[in-house]
Amino acid sequence: MKILVTGATGYIGKRLIPLLLNDGHIVVCAVRDKDRAKSYFRGRKNIELVEADFLSFTSLESIPKDIDFAYYLIHSMSNSAKEFHVLEEKCAFNFKRFAEQTTLKQVIYLSGITNDTKLSKHLLSRKNVENTLASKKYALTTFKAGIIVGSGSSSFEIIRDLVEKLPVMIAPKWLDTKTQPLGIRDVLSFLHRAIGKKKLFNKSFDVFGPEVLTYKEMLLQFSEVRKLKRWIYTVPIMTPKLSSYWLYFVTSTSYKLASTLVNSMGVEVIGNKSDINKILDVQPMSYKQAVEFAFVKIKQNSIVSSWKDSYISSGKLKNYVHEFINVPKHGCFKDFKKRKVENRERTLNRIWAIGGETGWYYGTFLWKIRGFIDQFYGGAGLRRGRRHPSELNAGDALDFWRVIYADKEKGKLLLYAEMILPGEAWLEFKIEEGILCQTATFRPHGLAGRLYWYAVMPFHWFVFNGMINNINK
Repeated sequence: MKILVTGATGYIGKRLIPLLLNDGHIVVCAVRDKDRAKSYFRGRKNIELVEADFLSFTSLESIPKDIDFAYYLIHSMSNSAKEFHVLEEKCAFNFKRFAEQTTLKQVIYLSGITNDTKLSKHLLSRKNVENTLASKKYALTTFKAGIIVGSGSSSFEIIRDLVEKLPVMIAPKWLDTKTQPLGIRDVLSFLHRAIGKKKLFNKSFDVFGPEVLTYKEMLLQFSEVRKLKRWIYTVPIMTPKLSSYWLYFVTSTSYKLASTLVNSMGVEVIGNKSDINKILDVQPMSYKQAVEFAFVKIKQNSIVSSWKDSYISSGKLKNYVHEFINVPKHGCFKDFKKRKVENRERTLNRIWAIGGETGWYYGTFLWKIRGFIDQFYGGAGLRRGRRHPSELNAGDALDFWRVIYADKEKGKLLLYAEMILPGEAWLEFKIEEGILCQTATFRPHGLAGRLYWYAVMPFHWFVFNGMINNINK
């Protein structure tokens, strides 16, 4: 069968696609940035990448029409656009308009539990998307999940940051809100097993774990799994804005995402019971089991996808990755250094391990200060780290950088700065003819950008010299 997956490079899509390929299906991945997606699915058979932006109906012409089933996984957790709900509805409308011209039998949509009368803006948008997707030309199956627990998920990483960083928490009152967390493995089971099930056609199901827990209980159970003793006290005086800042400064989330989550966490998310578990033979694991399973993946360095790799994790890079691949030459400041390489493979391995827990090879204290300054002004700082200790793909987040190009065979790694800057910055590592070239490029915006470059130039001399020397040591 031929299956269309939208949101193919997202947290769910990247985990679902291998399951479909293992079943022998042909998978068509509709992505906004084909160049970024190539690195994710390199070497996979029966996969077809097509570039499409569902905000533009004309761009959907590249998608084949002889598809049998489709997954609708398009959604946004960013509240940067005031009219984001209009954009989400437009994407759904364009998808439906396209889908009704195909041989499509069933669309499977992953939404959020929306059974409360006081829905957050994002959950209300999910509900409107479901209504928009409904059609007489194909069957719609909707799964509504609550908090998804898995390695790399936003909720998991935020809880992890809170538990592992704070022995004592003075927390907002929304920590007493009840929810029903669901493990990522179970989410994938529901999505995977729903294909072609006529019992599910034109129906909606809440999917959730076996326990009703408050966010406070989730934090405490997480600490038990990690064998950490934690104390949590809730206070009624913390406003949503203060709560957002609290999450932003303690966890690796951006302020915009923190604000979105705070607005959603005040709404109780309890699913309506149905026979979906019996129909698909899925018995959801407990919250503790989901956390334990996530840490197995973390210890094995096998995190398939992470919310931190999403562009909204920084809020700065909003265009396609390949638009930043051509480093500008005019009107820029550059710091260029080169060294002779004696062992190409070892040097490349060190370059590909840069950032995250490995650090930046020189001036760690200065990098941390720069990260703190960036975070203070609303940037990502160094909190995002990296998804894998030794693998890099185009589009990956790397501390306060974004990977633009990564080709180990060609010996080139290009990073784009997502820190708060009065300009734009690139950092490139390249090995050619036995020479390691390290180039930092800064394109200033106005006088402030030029003053910034001259102010940090003395630090650059020490940091970039030390970095290339230690990489090549």
